[in-house]
Formats: sequence, structure tokens, C-alpha cells
Amino acid sequence: MAAENEVSPLRLQFAAAPYLALPTTRRIRAELAIEIAERAYPPDLTDLKRDWVASVAAPAFAALARDRPAEKRRSFCSIGTGTGVDALAAIEILGAQRIAVTDLFEDVVAAAVANIRANLADGVRIDLTAAAGDLLSPLPDDAPPFDVIYENLPNLPVADADVVAVGRSSGAHLAPRAETVPEFVEKNHLTLHWLALTSARARLAPDGVVLSTIGSRVPLAALVKMSKSAGFAARPFTFGWKLQADADTLIATHADHQQRGFGPFHFYAADRLAAVFAGLDTQAAGARAFELEAALGAHALDAATAWQAHRRGVAIGHTFVVLASNLESAP
Repeated sequence: MAAENEVSPLRLQFAAAPYLALPTTRRIRAELAIEIAERAYPPDLTDLKRDWVASVAAPAFAALARDRPAEKRRSFCSIGTGTGVDALAAIEILGAQRIAVTDLFEDVVAAAVANIRANLADGVRIDLTAAAGDLLSPLPDDAPPFDVIYENLPNLPVADADVVAVGRSSGAHLAPRAETVPEFVEKNHLTLHWLALTSARARLAPDGVVLSTIGSRVPLAALVKMSKSAGFAARPFTFGWKLQADADTLIATHADHQQRGFGPFHFYAADRLAAVFAGLDTQAAGARAFELEAALGAHALDAATAWQAHRRGVAIGHTFVVLASNLESAP
């Protein structure tokens, strides 16, 4: 794959089909040219298993395309779009035609819009709305509801709101929130995911779905409970595992937060994760998510133990889940 990519500090060019695990592309260009805003994470082209869109979002979109008829996936909204590559994946895989994207910062949104428009295949037309701001709040109040709302939001709270505006900190951290959230949501570092669900209630088509992508270092039952407390019925849709990115910082941060009463957070030795998930694609694993979680249970490492294991040279990973939430009143 590396030979197909040209990398510069502000621009990436790469082949779309292998990135999305498709034989070819029809609605987006075969070669994507992506401008990277300073505060957006670039696609990880060195190892697609580490890249969130390639390894988490795109497989979930492919599973959704198999499960839902085309007319129920034509409108798509991304909360926290970053580079806009998630929207391009939805355009290609879901066949989405009405697109909305939000992110915190104007420069990030502007780059995402440019990326989406520049990488459509010839003749493909979309209706694109984009706005900077918090979650879904910057979208017009009279915008039609969406068939699919997708979110990839940070988990780690920080006390200083200014930290979030520096570099790529917003990809992993959230500023203090004024809203009251359920205690178990805050304890499990699910605040933004819960707030995204509550804001999605008024934006989702009656038979639509919210896809919450979560690096699930907390029990699946807590995620389902979170969704229910926001007025949804939820199930693990896809399930998988990843090596912990930026392990030196993020495992230690989780250990510190755990010591302060959050969590506990669950990590695993990577070889154990590989053994339990062997032979399963993410959709098949999603159907067996609770069973797989139980199989991993005896091997779970809390954050402090995971940090010590990491310092000894053990490769540490965690599970991820794409949680599918439907309105409880949906037919």
C-alpha cells in the first residue's frame, strides 16, 4: 500500500478502493487527495488496522448497506468529521446523497468540505451541509431528519477547555460540559456519546439509526444502558479490537483517571485479543459481542495493570464497538 501513497505534511494522496476494502469505487474518485487541517487527525496509511475510518467506520457502513435498503441510508450526518473521509466512505458505501458534517473548528470543517467536494467522482452530485460547533447544534433547525447519524467522539475529559483547541487534542479529549449527565455515563467516560445521542433524537428519521463508534474500554452493558438512558434501544452492531494507539500517554491517562474514581477501564494483551477474535469479521463479532466479551473477561487488565504490562513490553489493546441505536418509539 505504501507505494500507492504520496505523503506530505498537509496533503495525502491514496487509493480509495484498498483503503475502504472495496474492489473499486463508483461514487468517489479512485485516487483521493485529502487536505489535512492542523487540528484533524490524518488517515493512518502506514497500517490500515490502526486507521479508524478504514478499520471501524467503513466495515460498519458495509454491514449497514447489507442490512438496510438503499432508501433508508440516503441521508447521512457525521458528528466530528475531521478530514471528511468518513463522509466520503458513506457516499461510496451507503450511497448517501444528502450529507451533513460538523466539527468543533471552522478550519477543520472548511478542509472537510473541500475534501468531500474535490473527491466526488465525475457526475456525482450531493447535497452537502457543513457547520462548525458543538455536536449537532450548528445544523439548521429545519434540516430534514437523517437516516444515519454517525459519531466518532473523544472520551477523555480535561479540566482546561483551552487544551482542546491545541493541536489534535480534540481528537481524544473533551472540555468540561455544563450539562447534567447520568453519573454512570460520566464515570465511564461516555459523556459526549450520551450527549450526541440526546441531540440526535430530534434529528433522526423515525426508522433511522445512530452509529456510535467507541473504543470500548468499559463493559458493553454500560454502552447499552447509556443508549437506553438517552431514549434509544441499542445493540452492538460491529465489534473488534485495536492496539492501543499512543499507548505511553493514553494507558497512563486512563490509569490516572481510574485512580480518581472513573472506570474501571479494561485493556487486554494483544495476543489474547487476537486469539478470541480469530476468524471473525466485525459484523459476525458484533452478533456475538457479549459472548466474546465474556470470553475475554478472565484476561481483562484494569488500566493500572495494563500500564505496568505495557512498561514491561507487553503489546496492549482494547476492544471497539459500533453501537447501533434506534429510537425506542420506532416501528
